[in-house]
Amino acid sequence: MRNISVNRVRTKREMNDFLRFADKLYANCPYYVPDLRMDIRETFDPRKNTGLEFSEIQPFIAYDAEGNPVGRIAGIINHHANEKWHTKNVRFGFVEFIDDLDVSGALLHAVEEWGRERGMDCIQGPMGIFDFDKEGMLVEDFDQMGSMITIYNYPYYPKHMETLGYEKEVDWVQIRIDIPKEIPEKYARVSSLSKELFGLSVKKLTNADVYKRGYGKKVFELMNKAYSPLFGYTELSDKQIEQYVKRYFPLINNQMLPVIENDKGELVGVAITMGSLSYALCKSGGKLFPFGWYHLLRALKWKHEDKAELLLIAVRPDYQGLGVNALFFADLIPIYNKYHFTWAETGPQLESNVKELSQWKPLHPTFTKRRRCYKKKL
Repeated sequence: MRNISVNRVRTKREMNDFLRFADKLYANCPYYVPDLRMDIRETFDPRKNTGLEFSEIQPFIAYDAEGNPVGRIAGIINHHANEKWHTKNVRFGFVEFIDDLDVSGALLHAVEEWGRERGMDCIQGPMGIFDFDKEGMLVEDFDQMGSMITIYNYPYYPKHMETLGYEKEVDWVQIRIDIPKEIPEKYARVSSLSKELFGLSVKKLTNADVYKRGYGKKVFELMNKAYSPLFGYTELSDKQIEQYVKRYFPLINNQMLPVIENDKGELVGVAITMGSLSYALCKSGGKLFPFGWYHLLRALKWKHEDKAELLLIAVRPDYQGLGVNALFFADLIPIYNKYHFTWAETGPQLESNVKELSQWKPLHPTFTKRRRCYKKKL
């Protein structure tokens, strides 16, 4: 396919094509979990996305000679990340394309040129504006169900990247565990010692804690401290924290969100988990209206899927290695059994983060769904 045009998205029609393209591309794929179109649209809206106060973003859409959409991509420059890490990176995200090198090449070239125009000297991705956005191209296990927080793509995607001269920058892996009926002996022992020796305790947040007593903000401030050294991470601003608290806390059952405090009442750890919404999102087709909201509400409140999502675990650096993770698992395992979850899966974790990956050993983990951030010099 040679006659490809790549447009910077400016019109309503182009944005609609951008939003709908992935759902068309994966229409017959049983493993793809759609994004909510509303969330994607808000990513590009400065009134809704506070991350655009320090970032630039430009969506592109590719058309064939007949005017049919054949691919999409977004260029992203996170100026805070470039300042923190002393880089001049342009990121690409929201990348989708048919199995045609002319299409994928034209899309990536568009972002490369857009980045060069702004003084960038390297391109990397798939990444979002912020570390909690979806990131990493799937390079293994294409026959497994995706999730609401991860990218799914066809097996030809990484082949295109390599052919086009992109190379690995970092990999993330996910961890799958079967939920045991009883708390493993090691977790029970370590959690008991942590309470006794370090004055740690598990707290379950109420809505008043989250919204009136400031715990929602404290959770994300803790994440800023815990994740600061990790690849590509930039600290959330106060405005971003406020936005995340309003957007995500209403979705989470507080019983599945344990926080750990020390004997001074300071927050030293948090685990954000929830029941999977993968099948509910598939049924919704990525749209809340007219009936998509029902499938999501049903999965959240009444008919749980059999999978729990271990979205995030953060521990204050000075408390890492003191048994905080054991406290999380000792608390969560009985709750997962109560809700009849049979297995759980983490979000993507850096393969180089050995300390983080080693905490799962007592649960006999399976490493799965490797994802890759690619890079290329401009």
